[in-house]
Amino acid sequence: MHTSQPGPTTCELAATTRYAPSTLVRVGDRAQTSGPGDDHVSGLPLPGGFVNEVVRVGDTVRRPAPWAAGFIRHLLRHFERHRWPGAPRFLGIDEQGREVLSFIDGHVAWQRVQPPQVYSEASLIRVAQLVRQFHDLTAGTDLAGDEEVVCHNDLSPKNTVYRDTGAGLRPMAFIDWDIAAPGQRIHDVAHVCWQYLNLGPTVTDTAEAARLVRVIADAYGMTDRSGLVDTILWWQDRCWRGIEAEADGGDPATIRMRDLGIPHEVRESYRWTAENRPTLQQALT
Repeated sequence: MHTSQPGPTTCELAATTRYAPSTLVRVGDRAQTSGPGDDHVSGLPLPGGFVNEVVRVGDTVRRPAPWAAGFIRHLLRHFERHRWPGAPRFLGIDEQGREVLSFIDGHVAWQRVQPPQVYSEASLIRVAQLVRQFHDLTAGTDLAGDEEVVCHNDLSPKNTVYRDTGAGLRPMAFIDWDIAAPGQRIHDVAHVCWQYLNLGPTVTDTAEAARLVRVIADAYGMTDRSGLVDTILWWQDRCWRGIEAEADGGDPATIRMRDLGIPHEVRESYRWTAENRPTLQQALT
């Protein structure tokens, strides 16, 4: 169960534009190293988001600063210092005031239909291992504060870069760290179970989905699993309510999400998880 809450979720901040230009600091010439003339072109738009205009320019990604820009940059620099390859590098600010991040080449699973390898057991195991790696890297640091670790808070196939390592596509890195924040390990593990297994009414084999929840928990090395299913439910409930609240407040992006039926889909996922809670829980014991 939850003794604290992670930072804002994509469901609550989806498409909000809480940028903080006053926090932008140019870091020498590092933001200028993407290629000849790169700072003078708009770049190639990268798909998958609802609001933020994210473009690729050479070997870099240009994007508006996230709402917690200072914290995220500190986190990415922490990963860089520890030579962890599972996240982009923060390179600086370009002439248009956009953040410059390193581009991680590979397959990003942002569309609904994906190659089977994205959802293979081997890929799920690797995702859980990558999560454990960055959790361990942040445990006990100033970044985590009084919490266990720093959580990504939006882990899903659409925020994962896959590469073919010779045995099919495998997860290599996570992107979109915009809402990372101090939290509990279980928060990210539960989000992984929900998103990578697509827990909801589209599941055709509940027993197999439950087994894969166990696979993820095992691969992560989770010892106390008693609250995992409840945390999945908490994420799902928080998500659809967050979208509805933002849309009711007039936010254009979440209104679009509501028009697309996303809150309804998430609410149905919540109902499915609640109905199948005993099966999911049993697989973890």
